[in-house]
Amino acid sequence: MKTLKSRPKQGLHGELTVPGDKSISHRGIMLGAISEGTTTLTHFLTSADCLSTLAAFQQLGVPIQREGTTVTVHGVGLHGLKASTAKLDMGNSGTTTRLIMGLLAGQPFNTTLVGDASLSKRPMKRVSEPLATMGADITTTAGHLPVTVKGQKLHAVNYQLKVASAQVKSAMILAALQADEPTTLVEKLPTRDHTERMLTAFGGEISTAADGLTITIQPQPHLKGQTMTVPGDMSSAAFFMTAASLVADSNITLKDVGLNKTRTGLLEILKAMGGDITVVAEPTTGEPIGDLTIKSADLQPINIGKAQIPAVIDELPLVALLAAKANGISRIMGAEELRVKETDRISAIVTEFKKLGIAIEELPDGFVIDGRQPWHVVDPVLDAHDDHRIGMVLGIAALLIDQPLQLKGADSVRISYPEFFDDLDKLL
Repeated sequence: MKTLKSRPKQGLHGELTVPGDKSISHRGIMLGAISEGTTTLTHFLTSADCLSTLAAFQQLGVPIQREGTTVTVHGVGLHGLKASTAKLDMGNSGTTTRLIMGLLAGQPFNTTLVGDASLSKRPMKRVSEPLATMGADITTTAGHLPVTVKGQKLHAVNYQLKVASAQVKSAMILAALQADEPTTLVEKLPTRDHTERMLTAFGGEISTAADGLTITIQPQPHLKGQTMTVPGDMSSAAFFMTAASLVADSNITLKDVGLNKTRTGLLEILKAMGGDITVVAEPTTGEPIGDLTIKSADLQPINIGKAQIPAVIDELPLVALLAAKANGISRIMGAEELRVKETDRISAIVTEFKKLGIAIEELPDGFVIDGRQPWHVVDPVLDAHDDHRIGMVLGIAALLIDQPLQLKGADSVRISYPEFFDDLDKLL
């Protein structure tokens, strides 16, 4: 049980460099592994999820060294992975699991993937079924882990993605690299494009049509190892953006944050709500990055629908918290994807916010929140529900309360941001 910090008298102040981007750290290991030559990743995120990816590729015969936040991957090429002598443990990482399914589908060996209790409840047919259209042989356990991937030759497809998910798209892209002809994927809505950007940087051929939704992948590339600095994770920065916006008399700066347009959903929502944010972009040839300065502000309510959800899916618990202090009624809809994250995040947010007296109504696909209602503590013991993002959003919510609160399951933050509470303390 962790005692959370309550409302600071002077607001939040200072500068922070948030840890490396989780999505990019995962993909840097994967693309480095199937490249020729050495890939060096600096500012790598050393969270439990990213270390699951690192360990999995070591088991697949890729030499990888890590010193602090610098990782060196000695690539074995697209056809150089070796069968693991044991099952691959995905830990809690949905990204590792779903992306590696696409990569292993075209390899000449069989692999079994397992995970922890939480990951083993998450749906995997959303990846195995589209991969099957390419000839993949993947067996799930009633749609979940354990999963067995029987690697074999894959063929090209022209496929319309059924779920707006960067994980599903990326799994298909990694499979398409091993196909016999070019593959075309069509998205329902734009999702984060880190895989496409990084694949291009490593020398792959992938193009997105003018509609922003149609992606064509050329097969059998000779990828070359790269040296890259992982930008600060926007999803981690989002917690401090929210905190500084809500805690009176705050003024903070977040350095070198990734500003990929498929990830800045919370930034745009916060601006639309009347947030006080200054963005100073830095010149770069890869992923866009910049510094963010955030000051406290009076916020207006917002309505969010399905089209906005993919760019803000991981930050929706924070949008709910912003709405809980906005001057009116906010509606968040079209977010049923939150039901199948590390926990049912819709249910978890409603349960925990009600403990703080927040006026929140649960919808099948989101929430209705009246930010005009004063908060009052109904139950001082909050629960992270074994979900890193729920744990962190509750840590921010506690800063708006005048009494100390307790948090069960606070160690869940190590999944994506092990230093979260230490970094928060630096701003107090």
